[in-house]
Amino acid sequence: MSDTGKSTIGLIGLAVMGQNLALNIADHGYRISVYNRTFEKTSAFLQSNSNVTNLDGFRELKDFVNSLKSPRKIIIMVQAGRATDAVVDSLIPMLNKGDIIIDGGNAKWTDTIDRENRVNSKGLLFVGSGVSGGEEGARFGPSLMPGCSKEAWSEIKDVWYAISAKVDDKTGKPITGASPGSPVKNGTPCTSYISTDGSGHYVKMVHNGIEYGDMQMICEAYHILSEVGGMNPYEIGEIFEEWNQGILDSFLIEITADILKQTDASTGKPFVDIVLDAAGQKGTGKWTSVNALDMGVPAPTVAEAVFARCLSAVKEERTQASKILTSTKTNIYNDSREELVESVRDALYCSKICSYAQGFQLMRIAQSEYNWKLNFGEIAQIWRGGCIIRAAFLQKITEAYNRDPELSNLLLDEYFTGCINDYQDNWRKVICLATTYGIPNPTFSSALSYYDGYRSVRLPQNLLQAQRDYFGAHSYERTDSVRGKFFHLDWLNPSRPEKQV
Repeated sequence: MSDTGKSTIGLIGLAVMGQNLALNIADHGYRISVYNRTFEKTSAFLQSNSNVTNLDGFRELKDFVNSLKSPRKIIIMVQAGRATDAVVDSLIPMLNKGDIIIDGGNAKWTDTIDRENRVNSKGLLFVGSGVSGGEEGARFGPSLMPGCSKEAWSEIKDVWYAISAKVDDKTGKPITGASPGSPVKNGTPCTSYISTDGSGHYVKMVHNGIEYGDMQMICEAYHILSEVGGMNPYEIGEIFEEWNQGILDSFLIEITADILKQTDASTGKPFVDIVLDAAGQKGTGKWTSVNALDMGVPAPTVAEAVFARCLSAVKEERTQASKILTSTKTNIYNDSREELVESVRDALYCSKICSYAQGFQLMRIAQSEYNWKLNFGEIAQIWRGGCIIRAAFLQKITEAYNRDPELSNLLLDEYFTGCINDYQDNWRKVICLATTYGIPNPTFSSALSYYDGYRSVRLPQNLLQAQRDYFGAHSYERTDSVRGKFFHLDWLNPSRPEKQV
């Protein structure tokens, strides 16, 4: 049967992300078919976009599938988990060998591996693609992280290159200014082949974990400037606006400045002051932390960012505790405002370096665990635009991996080593200041502890391992023996003889 007049690609799931991604694809000249479980949503979407001529909607799933060119390419934008499995199961009987199912949701990478195995066993191809950038990114250019076979990537890459965000090759900054019907086409696409099976969703998960850290670190900087410096939200917003012109240039810093300068229309108060301090989460930060623990990779800054959200959620308990638990009183901060602002900026940048170092170290270990081959310089590149953590800082990470593709930790790169050396006095000063004032700073302080731990030739875990040997006969290695030889001291014997185990 001829493919003339058929759509290049299809999309299932017309919630906000699905709608925006479909329009993005149509903007770039591809005919796209859409389907939603409830046809009312499909109909309303088509009516509100009646001027888009290369957009087709269908009531029946079978008609939707038959509207696609071969090999059929179908993007699923539904809730992760059972909903995704239900759609995959409904599609399999309708597809032919070589057709491609693409999961663009926030799936857990292990689920993606299982789904690919199931789909491949039917002669079909599967792509687990991270999609980052929220509603705006989906509409005008997200960061896309596809994990799949090379065969599947060759079929979808033209569409992925076209619809992804773009960055300027010279500046490394996102190219903005897209509008419906006039998409950005020039610049480097914020997508690239990640690796096989669940790698795309894994990299997206780590992105989200880093995002948790970034957001919490920004909040700690705001808290310190407010409590120690006595600055109001608008003043702090202006400081963040200034920071966004320098080394901290990023989407999150940009929107933070905007938020802090916003006035609440109902009360006339600063908007941020009327937002309840109880944060939600969708689970990807927790996945990152749990996976780091499972693989034995130190990623304390992401974990502390997750715990900070958990602590914020017990608002009523904290309110009660505030009436009982106290902190020592301190004198008013006497140094200059300019000095405080500079110190907090330096602390934020150093903490950010450590947080990203942890995230990239986690991916480095994961590629061995799951037999992936990840290009870390490219991963940093595709995060420069479209995604939530997009920042000028990411260009420095790409340059670090260009200098040394086998770099074991970002802290060992000359640029990041130089930054830490230049800024760490202020970093330590700010953490001491926050602690003295009773201001929680979990990500600032955990990042510093990570740095101090990583640079230490000797840690107190020699005592810990001796404790483990004492109560559980878990053995230990000796400093005067080769690695891999283990010993046990017979603690119950009065003479305490040692033996190799």
